[in-house]
Amino acid sequence: MTDFFRKHTLIAGTLLLTATGFASRILGFFYRIFLSRTIGAEGLGIYQMIFPVYGICFSLCAGSIQTAISRFTAADEKRAKKTLLTGFFISFSLSLGLAALIIRFSDFLAVHILMEPRCAPLLPALALAFPCTSVHACICGYYYGKEKVQIPALAQLAEQCVRIFTVFLITDICREQGRPVTVFVAVAGLVAGEAGSALFTLVSYLLFSQNPEVCKNPYADKTPHAGRTGRKIPRRVSSFSETAIPLMALAIPLMANRLVVNLLQSLEAILIPNRLNAFGLSQSQALSVYGILTGMSMPFIMFPSAIVNSLAVVLLPTVARHQSTGNDAEISRNISISFRYSLYMGILCIGIFTVFGDNLGMEVFKNQDAGTFISILAWLCPFLYLATTMGSILNGLGKTTYTFLHSLISLLLRLLFVIFGIPLFGIRDYLLGMMCSELCLALIHLYRLRCLVDFSANAWEVLVKPVFCLAVAMGIFSLFPENLPCFVQIPPFFLTAARILIVCAAYVLMLLLFHKKQSDQISRTI
Repeated sequence: MTDFFRKHTLIAGTLLLTATGFASRILGFFYRIFLSRTIGAEGLGIYQMIFPVYGICFSLCAGSIQTAISRFTAADEKRAKKTLLTGFFISFSLSLGLAALIIRFSDFLAVHILMEPRCAPLLPALALAFPCTSVHACICGYYYGKEKVQIPALAQLAEQCVRIFTVFLITDICREQGRPVTVFVAVAGLVAGEAGSALFTLVSYLLFSQNPEVCKNPYADKTPHAGRTGRKIPRRVSSFSETAIPLMALAIPLMANRLVVNLLQSLEAILIPNRLNAFGLSQSQALSVYGILTGMSMPFIMFPSAIVNSLAVVLLPTVARHQSTGNDAEISRNISISFRYSLYMGILCIGIFTVFGDNLGMEVFKNQDAGTFISILAWLCPFLYLATTMGSILNGLGKTTYTFLHSLISLLLRLLFVIFGIPLFGIRDYLLGMMCSELCLALIHLYRLRCLVDFSANAWEVLVKPVFCLAVAMGIFSLFPENLPCFVQIPPFFLTAARILIVCAAYVLMLLLFHKKQSDQISRTI
């Protein structure tokens, strides 16, 4: 078994990240339930309003540099340490500058950009997370590039645990002292989680790095050499620039891409409450609807994506490594596997969320609208998961410009629904816009990949088989009577969870059965 995972790093990394991702999301679910009942739907809406600022700053100081570190580490392992330290220096410096700007202009951002004055005291606290985020992102990018996901996986879990513990602790203190529990508690939890994750990754890197030279300066060679002007330049300065220039040559386009995408996403987040006002809702009602959608319903839709996101994270350095060695056959195989399993997961989620969506909304959040949104958004799942993995493969191939253009098209399409549709049809028009935009994104990602790499994907494998297996799984589920004595004493949420597990188990077993039959047929043919 150990030898198998050594040979199949893609599978091993995906499974480990998936396991920790699920554990983190399970904790996150209980955290969301607690948060929604503590600060309410409107409070969740205000909390979600500050994330455009967080997303933009993350794009500028951490996200793009993390991707660049991961790709360069995978392509050139000998210079991995230099790449990490160079990226860390740049990322940390940018994060400090951005934090200072957010603190200085928090009132302006809240009133004139976010158009919600209640965000003003939250932004300075949020800014404290940026330096921590840069530390965490750079070290995780390094380990992703080396295809060693243990530390990033555990860091993800540590972040969630610290966040939840902090929120519970502050909430308990506030209640003991008779103080109101506000949205600030959620921001404090976010900052504490990022700090905990940064500390964990930094200590892990220093203690467990396999390279005994880890604490030594990789730019320690001070032998001067002649620059372009003939003037002698210290070797360490040259080494830094030699690493920084190619690193930033990849990171800056990614940064620009992510910045534009995040700006459009931020515009979308700001406009939704405003356009709901135009539909006829009050500011409080609009923030509540926005909070229900983004803070209650979307986490359910994103929960299964722990598998897909884990696959996407591992795919980028894997594809980059195969590209550097000219192994086109392995790239094609990875694309085919990712394509197939993304649709397997998405089709399963359609069945689960359409059937159990209303139950989940009422039993978890005590909110009917949350259940309605979950049922509608179920049809988003296949396109969302497929777009995630295919986009990661395009980045791994170095085609970041394409991913940017595709994301831009998708977001502009969604913005049209926000601007023109919501005032006429309400929030349901935005849900339709999300599905149309993700479908568009998935299709153009696939088209571009087919132009670059020849990979196999037949309709039987990716559509007919999973749909048939889902139908059989739902049929098996329907055979279980709802009034069995063993089900009577079970709380409604756990009963729904048990039913979902039955459907999932039946679906997976059917897929495995089909896979075994196909394997037997192939072996007989051979």
